[in-house]
Amino acid sequence: MTFVLLILVAGSGVFMLLAMVAAERYCSVRPSPLASGSMPAISILRPLHGLDEGLEENLRTFFTHPYPEFEMLFAVESEEDAAVPVARKLIAEYPGVPSRLLIAGASPHPNAKVHSLRAMLHEARHDTIVMADSDVRVTPEFLAVVAAEMNGPNVALVTCPYRAVAGRSFWSRLEAVGLNTEFIAGVLVARMLGGMDFALGPAVVTRKAHLEEIGGLADLQGYLAEDFVMGQRLAQRGRQVVLSSYAIEHRIGSQALAANLAHRLRWNRSTRRSRPLGYAGEIFKHALPLALLLAIWSPPWWPLSAAVIFLRYLAAWRTSRAIQARISYVAIPMQDLISMVMWAAGFFGREIVWRKRRFTLDRLGRFEAVNHGLERTDRQ
Repeated sequence: MTFVLLILVAGSGVFMLLAMVAAERYCSVRPSPLASGSMPAISILRPLHGLDEGLEENLRTFFTHPYPEFEMLFAVESEEDAAVPVARKLIAEYPGVPSRLLIAGASPHPNAKVHSLRAMLHEARHDTIVMADSDVRVTPEFLAVVAAEMNGPNVALVTCPYRAVAGRSFWSRLEAVGLNTEFIAGVLVARMLGGMDFALGPAVVTRKAHLEEIGGLADLQGYLAEDFVMGQRLAQRGRQVVLSSYAIEHRIGSQALAANLAHRLRWNRSTRRSRPLGYAGEIFKHALPLALLLAIWSPPWWPLSAAVIFLRYLAAWRTSRAIQARISYVAIPMQDLISMVMWAAGFFGREIVWRKRRFTLDRLGRFEAVNHGLERTDRQ
């Protein structure tokens, strides 16, 4: 047992060192700005579902870009959706931005978000597409940065890292610490070691032609992590997927404990099916719990445990700084313990809750509804 723990703790220390190097490399790459005459016109697609915390401000930040030409499209499943009045208010408030609200209707497929994206894509006037979730906020330079990054040779998709901004709940604040340190560390290390062969969902930039190249959005309606599959399929075709130098702001809302754990479990079960080997390798991301376990099991090895815990904090500082995120260092131990428990739980079971409905996942990450009950709640 001691030998196994030594291997795991040492591997975790190496991972923390890799995360710091990866963060440095990520920060060293910045795109050259495009001349105003070469900036492509952009269609922004924003699927809506319910009244997210801070929804109006999230949507408003996309209207205020000093970008030469862009349009805004929103889509909901029904006229009764609580997001409809917010979207219509902003459309009226910014008459200079071509904007439309579409009623997509109920989705016949599990992934209702992709159903809404398909409806907007059909109506989009421009070839360059920005798909952004309703809980995303940006600053006025966002479109200029991602347009420049899409201009690179063979670039088919730009995916944005994100800094999580917590809501009012304690559990939301813990999750934000994990996203801004542990999660982003995994993304940056993957980028450094193997290149980007996946995409992150909150904000993705691509072109209509590239979506058509992978069969369009239709086939993605059966996948829970449609963003991951989109990036994976483009990378498999030899196209370049770029991790943007622009970190968006991801407002994760205020969840109670039960909803937060359900959300984490959904994420872990989905990730395990998207990247089985990578998911198993995530054991090395859990440096602090492993180091504590080694110190308890074999006290003479406490100097190694202390050194790896120090590396965990140092990596947290460096990776969160790479995405301009502020974190609570006091919260790291509890967050890391919860994260490791939920990672272990992800190996078991295949049922998830999404948009207040229960689904089952298959081994490829596709999902189907179990029933239509509203037994539990979870965030989009």
